[in-house]
Amino acid sequence: MKKKRQALYFDAPYKLSVREETLPALKADQILLRTTRSAISAGTEMLFYRGQFPREMAVDASIASLEEQSGYPLKYGYAAVGVVEEVGVGISEDWLGKRVFSFQAHQSYFVAPVGDLFQIPDDISDEDAVFLPNMETAVNLVMDANPVIGERVIVFGQGIVGLLTTALLREFPLEKLVVVDPVPMRRDAALALGVDAASAPKEADMDDFDLALELSGVPDALNAAIEKVGFGGRVIVGSWYGQKPVSLDLGGRFHRERIQIISSQVSTIAPKFGARWDKSRRFNLVWEMLGRVKPAKWISSRIPLGDAEQAYVMLDSRPQDVLQIVFKY
Repeated sequence: MKKKRQALYFDAPYKLSVREETLPALKADQILLRTTRSAISAGTEMLFYRGQFPREMAVDASIASLEEQSGYPLKYGYAAVGVVEEVGVGISEDWLGKRVFSFQAHQSYFVAPVGDLFQIPDDISDEDAVFLPNMETAVNLVMDANPVIGERVIVFGQGIVGLLTTALLREFPLEKLVVVDPVPMRRDAALALGVDAASAPKEADMDDFDLALELSGVPDALNAAIEKVGFGGRVIVGSWYGQKPVSLDLGGRFHRERIQIISSQVSTIAPKFGARWDKSRRFNLVWEMLGRVKPAKWISSRIPLGDAEQAYVMLDSRPQDVLQIVFKY
């Protein structure tokens, strides 16, 4: 009898379902895994929940399990931790029982080739491991930002990616590190990391900053970031705005003061690092940073997959009460 799984689908804006599916047959080079945890990536997944994603693009061309989808109904998610239950005939049985991470949608079982799996180090818990994609993004953001000793840095947005990025920036000998977020819970989490100040958007520090990172997903924050940097300042844009229009004020001091706007996206690495940084090196660093930061402390809700609608309604209507939601299986 073929094994079944429960899988979460975005059926239409504001409509979800958890469907029972028959798992595909296991190929010789594949592994079957039972999911233990998967994390919601709120910034991206709320675009799908609200119908704000660009319909002409693949859902995620950089993730094999998602690249063939371009519209509703669709499965999404890219932060799954599981335990190996079966292996294909071409795979060593040494994999059995291993804890692994994989870029997979929210579902109770998944089948994946060995190349799509990342063994979790023994000192990393399942709940820390589900933050791997966001930590990879944070590492990439910091590499693109290239902070310099003694700089003044401001970070807009203290969702999970923002908090992880802030945690990494705290490793640098900066003159000042401040964050901006409208949600008190997020500001408190940033203060616990040791930032110099955490404020609501209208109360942001008036200093000229050398470097700003826009990680809020709010288009207006990009203008605020441009306003905050001084002559020759750098603005790193890590947000994906989806279909939300972005209106930039570039008619004032932007040109005269040579302000730089730099895009950052985790599916590629900056060309200047490409010759020395491969996937293995970057993921080794990501695991090390997860061990240092231990982000499971930011999980605010653990929800069974069958109650998934509750999670997205909470994110849509009460984002101020949420840091990270994790599905448990």
